[in-house]
Amino acid sequence: MAPMDPAGALARIGYLLDRAHEPVHRARAYHRAAAVVAALSPEELAERARTGRLTDLEHIGPKTAAVIIEALAGGVPAYLTRLEETTTVTPATVAGAELRAALRGDCHTHSTWSDGGAPIAAMARAARGLGHEYVVLTDHSPRLRVANGLSPERLRRQLEEVTAVNAELAVEADAGVAPPFRILTGVEVDILDDGSLDQDDDVLAELDLVVASVHSKLRMDERSMTRRMATAVANPHVDVLGHCTGRLRGGKRPESTFDAELVFHACERFDTAVEVNCRPERLDPPRRLLAVAVEVGCRFAVDTDAHAPGQLEWQAYGADRLAAAGAGLERVVNAGSAADLLAWTASHDA
Repeated sequence: MAPMDPAGALARIGYLLDRAHEPVHRARAYHRAAAVVAALSPEELAERARTGRLTDLEHIGPKTAAVIIEALAGGVPAYLTRLEETTTVTPATVAGAELRAALRGDCHTHSTWSDGGAPIAAMARAARGLGHEYVVLTDHSPRLRVANGLSPERLRRQLEEVTAVNAELAVEADAGVAPPFRILTGVEVDILDDGSLDQDDDVLAELDLVVASVHSKLRMDERSMTRRMATAVANPHVDVLGHCTGRLRGGKRPESTFDAELVFHACERFDTAVEVNCRPERLDPPRRLLAVAVEVGCRFAVDTDAHAPGQLEWQAYGADRLAAAGAGLERVVNAGSAADLLAWTASHDA
């Protein structure tokens, strides 16, 4: 591994901690330290390291100071080397690797506009670095206040930032310093108790893609939950059904109960993709339900639900599961180009 500057080493450690699904505060500590170091002149940083005054800086503690000192010495910090070797995310099967290699974008990601840990531009550049051609920004809708969900007004302001960042990315592509890349607009909209959506119809109509997910009353009785989800996937604004069971693995939260065959038939009937959520604590749908969705004939979106740049690498987990279930690439909506994806989502509003 080639040596890197102290700020770069700290930022890379933060990225790898996110990728490894370490507690958010650990990764954030390195990202904050990287920002502090990047704001200093090389001379001041070197002087502070020489005189033992690095930890006098805000957000610099003994561990981040050690990384800085090792990087200033021209080496690769030992902690960074260890993380690079132990936190890799690769498909476990040949079929999973083939599916992952075919994916050209990610349809479910978050930024600091809601509960994500990185700005829009940072998420976009990380996705581009993984070989993606596009990423869909899907921050939360207003009802999810704990996640700083976006009101219609805030969402429209976000669209302005997306336009600005896309312009920056286009300049980089035109200059030949990076491949073409595009941020697509979207939202992860809450499915309300009656199956309606937590966002204005006119706002939803402006977006490139809409993921609809249940985040509340997850223990609703089976009949009511089935009606709720089927109503939502029939809505012409909805393109993807997000993390359908709402489970959190490891005994943290059980699955919601609903008639999976009926809901997936509704997805197939209204051409709404079933999300294969790749977050390690979700891996939703469970394998038995994923098999039902495949048998019914649904489309799929293999999505990371990433809240930080390092988490964008999690698609490998979902690719393995969907490949094992036997879904062909022709049924994976983010295995096509951005133009293909947009043509598909546009067909729902026709």
